[in-house]
Amino acid sequence: MAKPREDLSKPSQWRLQHGGFSEPMREADPETGTPIAHRRAVDTLGLMLAHGTITSPMHEAGEIFRGLFRAACFDSMATSQILRVPGLRVDTLSTLQLDARRRVAAALDALGGHDSPCGSCAWFVLGLEFSVREWAMRQGWAGRTMHGPVGQGILVGTLGILALHFGLTPRSRAA
Repeated sequence: MAKPREDLSKPSQWRLQHGGFSEPMREADPETGTPIAHRRAVDTLGLMLAHGTITSPMHEAGEIFRGLFRAACFDSMATSQILRVPGLRVDTLSTLQLDARRRVAAALDALGGHDSPCGSCAWFVLGLEFSVREWAMRQGWAGRTMHGPVGQGILVGTLGILALHFGLTPRSRAA
């Protein structure tokens, strides 16, 4: 019995386990004019913003952290350069990477450090783009696993602190 062919017009089962997609949007290809369907991957922060779980400044803070994380090259695999230039070391970091790493470190300090719930959430959910469920199942404190709703609450708190840290929300004068 032949194995049924996979429908290549739809996301694979492997991709679907990592999050859903929006309905296909049909439009013309800008180069050829051929009708095509685009499917957009749904991200955690976008869903939370759409459902009113987080505010716009919190969403923007998450995007800033994600951008800094990528610029810092914490999420990429080290590779060797194809073109070797004499006197240039492969493991040197650019000024942009160093600045991004300093800013990520400062944000993690504001969240309580790498080992704090908020710092861990920022690293894995915002930086490495784990789902909240994946991170919650992986992470635990005092030998106990964390449930999904608790993980989502920690993410909301993390985004609130990051919004304050990045200056997107004003500091309270009541303190």
